[in-house]
Amino acid sequence: MSFTVLIDTREQLPVLLDKAGAPDFPDLKIDFASLKTGDYSLEGMEAPARPHSICIERKSLADLFSSTGRGRARFEREYQRMSEFDYAEIVVEGDLRAVFQSPPPLSQMVPKSVYRTVMAWSQRYRVNAWFCPNRTFAERHIYLSLQRFWADRQVNGVMEFAKI
Repeated sequence: MSFTVLIDTREQLPVLLDKAGAPDFPDLKIDFASLKTGDYSLEGMEAPARPHSICIERKSLADLFSSTGRGRARFEREYQRMSEFDYAEIVVEGDLRAVFQSPPPLSQMVPKSVYRTVMAWSQRYRVNAWFCPNRTFAERHIYLSLQRFWADRQVNGVMEFAKI
């Protein structure tokens, strides 16, 4: 059974675009929508008021540093909105080693402050944070998270919680 991934129309460097129908992504369909929260969701599950809602926010390393610095208030509001979903996560295109050893060159943010902000807000708002070593890994993680969320809610082709 296939599912449709919704990508926010404002997403600047979307992942998964060339993967629909590829052998490693056989059940993937893609559509674009104006998502109020997050960059990725599943069709029919993109709003917190709907049952089985999911959203994923993707961040480059530079964007993460900027969002926890200059864009701090806006980013925390995003976390607050994400907490209303059944499942939400932040996917960072950079692992923890990159956060601490290779921060963006123009950032004035201290890596420890960036990490502690993500950790605190993830706990406070129940939003998972995944630090991925590169864009390819982040793309695969986003796909697998959405696929797992979808599969766990399918029973005989009907949307409800499957017993795992």
